[in-house]
Amino acid sequence: MTTGDPLPGTQALPPAAASQETEGAPDGEWLRVHPASPFVRGWVALAAILFFFGRDLFERTLQGQPVFEDGFARRAPWLLGGGALVLAVAVLGFVLTWYFTKYQVSGGYVRVNTGLLFRQHRQARLDRVQAIDIVQPLLARIFGLAELKFEVADAGESAMRLAYLRIGDARQLRATILAGASGAAASPGTAPAAGVDAEAFAGPGGTSAAAYFGPRVPEAPEFPVLSVPPSRLIGSLLLSEQSFFIVVGGFASVLLSALTDNRAFYFYLVPAALGLAAGYWNFFNKGYNFTAAVSPDGIRLRYGLLDTQAQTLPPGRIQAVKIAQPPLWRPFGWYRMQVNAAGYGTSGNAVEGNTRTILLPVGKLGDVMAMLSLVLPDPGTEKPAAVFAAGLSGRDSDGGFVTTPRRARLLAPLAWRRNGFAATDTALLIRSGRWWRELVLVPHQRTQSLALHQGPLARRFRVADLVLHTTAGPVAPRLTQAGLDEARQLFDEQSARARLARKRQTTEQWLLQVVPAVEPAPVPAPPAPGAPLAGAQPSGTPAIEARTHYQQEGQQHG
Repeated sequence: MTTGDPLPGTQALPPAAASQETEGAPDGEWLRVHPASPFVRGWVALAAILFFFGRDLFERTLQGQPVFEDGFARRAPWLLGGGALVLAVAVLGFVLTWYFTKYQVSGGYVRVNTGLLFRQHRQARLDRVQAIDIVQPLLARIFGLAELKFEVADAGESAMRLAYLRIGDARQLRATILAGASGAAASPGTAPAAGVDAEAFAGPGGTSAAAYFGPRVPEAPEFPVLSVPPSRLIGSLLLSEQSFFIVVGGFASVLLSALTDNRAFYFYLVPAALGLAAGYWNFFNKGYNFTAAVSPDGIRLRYGLLDTQAQTLPPGRIQAVKIAQPPLWRPFGWYRMQVNAAGYGTSGNAVEGNTRTILLPVGKLGDVMAMLSLVLPDPGTEKPAAVFAAGLSGRDSDGGFVTTPRRARLLAPLAWRRNGFAATDTALLIRSGRWWRELVLVPHQRTQSLALHQGPLARRFRVADLVLHTTAGPVAPRLTQAGLDEARQLFDEQSARARLARKRQTTEQWLLQVVPAVEPAPVPAPPAPGAPLAGAQPSGTPAIEARTHYQQEGQQHG
């Protein structure tokens, strides 16, 4: 990326501008992360140094040998001096990393400067923020610290990471960024958020927080939507696809061992069992205590056992949604929801990226409808639950879906009556799978491009695949084996719908109604089944009416 390119997401500052921002800071004061953050981040390096120098002593102690061998007294000063030098260099590196890491939020931008030898200046427009997370690893939780990271459009990776801040600072900074990104403007003299200590934001010499963050922005109130019980999470893991294949593999190993009288087949189960246990622990650790809530600044997801994470995901920035139901989940009526969001799908850590794209790890039909009402407040149809229920479990023309023509049933003998599509005024729905059921939703304005694919066998049966391109992620919208005429017609109509939807989207800000900057009211109890869900909009708006339809019809179809 060349210096000064006006990318819509993050961009490098020109040298003159970078120097001006760093030295003069005309738009606001520059802040540093918490002084303990480099040690929280680098504890592994310190542990490695201690292990390297203490390994021999530990092994001798276990073997019952003298702790100090002959001649140790002569080498002790050199060993201690070398260890002290390495430790000093590591600590100095941590301190310099902390000293040269600064951030600033002002003028509609968030800026982060890092690096000692190789300086890096990054800035992101607030109206391009896609999602923002507060992450607390176990060690950071012990010290009351948190990492703030947020995704920016076209960043290709986590654009900004601030590690670590005090938890109160992280929440306040998140509220400030979200207020700027969503279009809410805080008035001067706004009171701090509930539960936030005003003393925590006083700068050196008693500098007021307004000089650091600008006008105080309180955290937006939130209203609980759902939570996933640990028992359901454990059940979903035990009935996952991985469990099925490990059971089949174990049965095959036992059978082969009995037929061939060779016990070596049992050893093949060891790496599979270890990998399965690690996968189970990762998903349980990340999915434990999963809760979802709605607030004026987006959908808030919280989860984690040892490492906790709080995501704020603006519903208008979600590019695509996938609802999946494995065969073993069908008797229990469980579903999983995943999303594509800019920056999430291209995370350098695959496990982290997969976890952050989960909108609902496991839930019933009512939970799915509740989350859909947040992601797609205007479903574009008078009976959204009927249409979406047909997408999840229907076949043929249920819910107005157009399926694979009968002439092509040989290409998908089991799924041809399921594979199909339906279009509402706001989204395109694509369903597929007879055993592994899937329903993909793509809002019209999020369709970036389309492509028709047709192989030689598909030409023989006059069918084609339609591919919708969105941001990278776990959701790959693809309509398979649609009739050729229907696919061409859908190609033209979807292109027109996408153009029209983008024209109607007149702002980059997602907040539908600016909430006054006042002390948030206490969080009420979860609404009763069938009652309208309180949220960012007042009762009577189309989004709330659609949400009520979701809930009422979800109960009928559930």
